[in-house]
Amino acid sequence: MNFKKWMLLLFALITVSSKAQVTLEKVKKDNDLRLSTLPYYNYGKGLGITTPDSLFQLNIRFRMQNRASYIDNEGETGGYDWQIRRLRLRFDGFVGNPKFLYAIQLSFAPGDTGPLVEGDNYNIIRDAVIMYRPNTHWNFSFGQTKLPGNRQRVNSSGALQLTDRSINNARFNIDRDFGFQIHNLNEYKDKFSYNVKAAASTGEGRNTTKGPDSGLALTGKIELLPLGTFTKDGTNFEGDLMREKKPKLLLSGAFQQNNHAQRTQGQLGDDLYEQRTLKSVLLDGMFKYKGFAAMTSYMSRTTTKNAITFNPDDLTQSNYVYVGSGFDYQLSYLTKSNYEIIARYSLQKVGKDIVMKTPDTKEYTIGLTKYLWEHAFKLQTEITYDQLNYGNGSEKGNWYFRFQIEMGI
Repeated sequence: MNFKKWMLLLFALITVSSKAQVTLEKVKKDNDLRLSTLPYYNYGKGLGITTPDSLFQLNIRFRMQNRASYIDNEGETGGYDWQIRRLRLRFDGFVGNPKFLYAIQLSFAPGDTGPLVEGDNYNIIRDAVIMYRPNTHWNFSFGQTKLPGNRQRVNSSGALQLTDRSINNARFNIDRDFGFQIHNLNEYKDKFSYNVKAAASTGEGRNTTKGPDSGLALTGKIELLPLGTFTKDGTNFEGDLMREKKPKLLLSGAFQQNNHAQRTQGQLGDDLYEQRTLKSVLLDGMFKYKGFAAMTSYMSRTTTKNAITFNPDDLTQSNYVYVGSGFDYQLSYLTKSNYEIIARYSLQKVGKDIVMKTPDTKEYTIGLTKYLWEHAFKLQTEITYDQLNYGNGSEKGNWYFRFQIEMGI
């Protein structure tokens, strides 16, 4: 009798263990953390912990960018700039069920957080978002994360070919915000695919605590992949590191209306003296094939009123919305020894309201990157020339040379 009981108990334990293992394997398979709300180049799984009952998962990642630059601005003495450009910690996983996910990203480098201003927030928190993913086609999220904007901004800074994003991205992107997002994903390996994304957010950017206002930002985006999906989610990183065996193409367009924005770039920038409603258009194209990659983008911002705002208590003080438009063109080739040559040309034209406030700019960049472990560990060098044309007819030329090491897991 005792023997039978022991056998039944052993059988029950084996059955439970097998079911737990199947559940855990299913969790690992289903929860690949391909989060459309917060896409990133998944070059590794980081350090992962999953509880035996498969009710909780935590992945820990870090990355850093150490940078040295020599800057020679016309009319100024050249100088060196050494800095930790980025230092990030990221935590993601699920709680209770693989359909309920979370992502947290913290930043610690001075360039990420900005100066500490009395009465303002210290911007350590970049992402804090909760997601519900009922199946592979739908993703619902609530919290602070990147909006579905231009391709280069949506991609992680760790997945860039050059040491930083373009001048147009710096001026016209819609960045991070707090709100709701809905993504409908329809991606297939070798046939026409498309994604539709929408967001309703505060319009004031990350970590804002200025209190309620009357405005919201509404964002919509559509992505088309007429030749099917890229290898290893290749839309989420620059360059053809996977050396696509078949041509792959991405075309996307996004529009945002930021009602009653309080900052010069909507989610970014200094405070305005008067609210403005901003409209942004963001168009992108990406092509990859056998080590060759090409990217192009168009970005613009307009306002419903004059872009310049004045201090009602002192009309000599003013601030303005950065309106205008720009184009980026980027080409690259990756050799079989994992050296990559990159060229980028950016053209930026400011709006007529602010033409006497800030210059039009052309930027020319040549870069060389050595990939040691895909985008996770790489050496980058580049040389850039900026040509500035001011509204009064004057011109200025600035140079910089940069070396950067990226490392992460």
